[in-house]
Amino acid sequence: MFLSPSPTFWRIIKKKSTEAFHPYPYLACVMNCSLWIFYGLPMVHPDSTLVVTINSAGLFLELCYLSIFFFYTTKKNRWIIILMLLVEAVVLAVLVVITLVCFHTHHDRSMFVGIVCVVFGIVMYASPLSIIRKVIRTKSAEFMPFWLCLAGFLNGVVWFIYANLKSFDLYIATGNGIGGLLGFFQLCVYGYYTLTASRRASEQTDAKPGDVQLTNNAPTKRPPV
Repeated sequence: MFLSPSPTFWRIIKKKSTEAFHPYPYLACVMNCSLWIFYGLPMVHPDSTLVVTINSAGLFLELCYLSIFFFYTTKKNRWIIILMLLVEAVVLAVLVVITLVCFHTHHDRSMFVGIVCVVFGIVMYASPLSIIRKVIRTKSAEFMPFWLCLAGFLNGVVWFIYANLKSFDLYIATGNGIGGLLGFFQLCVYGYYTLTASRRASEQTDAKPGDVQLTNNAPTKRPPV
């Protein structure tokens, strides 16, 4: 999932522009990875090595993507990225302090941080929908990140299965289960508008040039003198 935006950023680098792409999915992913890393630490939820290692790799990749986006995007988007990262850092710091000061058992800490992770995980999975209004208005899914939507769907399914393997983890199962459904919805939207665009292009191609030429060359009546 974390590698799925690579084609989008290769396009950004080649065109030296972020075009109509949004930074919101990558900002949401940074916050989500940071929270899950904290959730997987021994002081909160012991024996969560996979959660920490995978999300650490994801955090590194998302920061790389944001650096590329920041370099090629507009001044407005740069301010959005800076402000959102500052807000995320403050929110994370507040959550860490509340968790360590107000909760004193693994169960209580896991519950508190787990609920927050579920909320931000759903925000991450839903973040590609930030472009949905443009997709509906233009009837084109060109700027909808297909690979991110597909990876989000598959990632949600796999983590949901993982949450049910050894011992049921309610927070991983809930966040990723809903995330898988959101990913499926995004794929449906992408597929619908892609097929619609292909159908329109096919209808334009199938138009008979001879009919158009005859129409253009048809004689017009002169007004009476």
